[in-house]
Amino acid sequence: MTKPRKRKPIDQWNGDSIPAGESRDVKLAVSESYSSMTVKIPIHIRRAKEEGPVVFVTAALHGDEINGTGAIRELIQDESFQLLRGSVILVPVLNLLAFDRHSRYLPDRRDLNRSFPGSATGSLAGRMARIIFDEIVSRSDYGIDLHTASVRRTNYPNVRGDMTSPEVRRLAEAFGSEVIMNGKGPVGAFRREACTSGCPTIIMEGGEVWKVEPGIVESAARGVRNVLRDLKMLDGEPQSPDYQVVVDKSTWVRAERGGFLKFHVKPGDIIAKDQAIATNTTLLGREHSMLYAPFDAVVIGMTTLPAISPGEPICNLGMLPKGTKPSHIRRARREEDGLEGQVVDELSTNLVVVEPTEESSHHHHNYKENTASKAEQVKGKQVKGKQSKGKQGKTTAAE
Repeated sequence: MTKPRKRKPIDQWNGDSIPAGESRDVKLAVSESYSSMTVKIPIHIRRAKEEGPVVFVTAALHGDEINGTGAIRELIQDESFQLLRGSVILVPVLNLLAFDRHSRYLPDRRDLNRSFPGSATGSLAGRMARIIFDEIVSRSDYGIDLHTASVRRTNYPNVRGDMTSPEVRRLAEAFGSEVIMNGKGPVGAFRREACTSGCPTIIMEGGEVWKVEPGIVESAARGVRNVLRDLKMLDGEPQSPDYQVVVDKSTWVRAERGGFLKFHVKPGDIIAKDQAIATNTTLLGREHSMLYAPFDAVVIGMTTLPAISPGEPICNLGMLPKGTKPSHIRRARREEDGLEGQVVDELSTNLVVVEPTEESSHHHHNYKENTASKAEQVKGKQVKGKQSKGKQGKTTAAE
């Protein structure tokens, strides 16, 4: 249920007026440092002459996730970025205290993105969250928050939002990513609490921490422009990929044993059920286990660290909607030959991706047959060779 919220005017900041048709750089005081210095977030406000929606675009809510910072800086510096109506609030670094430490977390080790809407009398994170909510969200009709994967992981660009909300769905689809992850987000997350307050908000996830990656920056900047065009705030039509899937379920495939990985897929790949994801080897290169896709999926995220121990996450798979064929999506991407293919290639440079060996594939086929055979024997039935794709064989692909 949407809670009522107090709205603040977009034309007033820190007692200064920002007339329609003008832009201003302002600063928002959110805290104090250990040395008693005021911590101020730099913000760029851009207003059209005609009234319209107010959209905030933020990045580095986790201080080490700076791909979005690169995208917002690009928008600010783009002279052709001229609004037809409405206003934008552009915040390259939302969590300045964590950004200065190249850290995901605040100095008190709290996650700012689990602290909203915050409290004026709460912790450091809670107080910062409250100020951000009162000064940025309260002035906005819509929001876009830009993120990357966490440490030692990378994400293929995807949008996340609560698709049960018509306004959130509109933003998510307009952004133009191939993959949309459906969900409200964790309790205390910026976008979830912004939506609850009546400000429909989406996030984009893409790339790695501590990097400004060209394809990710272009994807984010294009997505922001797409949303603004859909809201009739920018001239032109939104750019969209040849296909777009909404993922309702995702899962991390985890290591069964410790070892050193050989990857067989890369971020953004469209893969089929039972396709090899990675081979786990000893330090001498001897194969001792393989990981397989439990369903038709898009590779949303991956570890970038090949050395793993049992239970560690390897690959985040988003289940393709029922009736969606991986081969059709692969063909659409090849024919498009656009930004999406470029991003897949760029992200794969962080990994060594090789084809699985014939021996590994043969081992998986035999394992599935043996597992299915045992399952049938328990039921007292004779197993035929064509029955090797039993449920037990399927479950070996995921934890």
